[in-house]
Amino acid sequence: MKLKLVTLLGMFIINANLLLADELIKANNDVSFYAGTFDIIDKEGDDQTSLIGLEHNNPNLFRNTLLGNFSPITGAFITGNSSLYFYTGVQGQYDVGPIKILPSFAPGYYEKGDGKDLGSILEFKSEIKLGFDIFENSKLSYSYSHISNNDWGDSNPGTDNQQITFSKNF
Repeated sequence: MKLKLVTLLGMFIINANLLLADELIKANNDVSFYAGTFDIIDKEGDDQTSLIGLEHNNPNLFRNTLLGNFSPITGAFITGNSSLYFYTGVQGQYDVGPIKILPSFAPGYYEKGDGKDLGSILEFKSEIKLGFDIFENSKLSYSYSHISNNDWGDSNPGTDNQQITFSKNF
């Protein structure tokens, strides 16, 4: 059942990208690689581990709204305990001088692997990222995120994470 859900989610992400193929072909794509710590506030210390991930953002899909510039994001990470999280959502961008403030919200699929049980396969990630351009078309960022299921699952322990991100615009 879980394998079918992961396969279905993967097919959804691929199909969503194919639907946007014209935009993606002529777009400048922002690809981010990140590494950090999963469950940094774990009081027992048994669930805290490393994480690595990949995220895609297409700046050509930014939409100006009354609340700022927003664009879709899609990504995934894996922890040192084989937990997986696949997500897709929306990210804002606010420029304050050379600093970029990038809040985001993304629902996603969580598989606990040998790691922390977050209480549900449906989890929501809220993140705040602070970044700055280090080279032309490259950005270095620090982010802090919280993942929880909003009490929709059997339990809702949540997790707080921090990452260092390198983003390159192609």
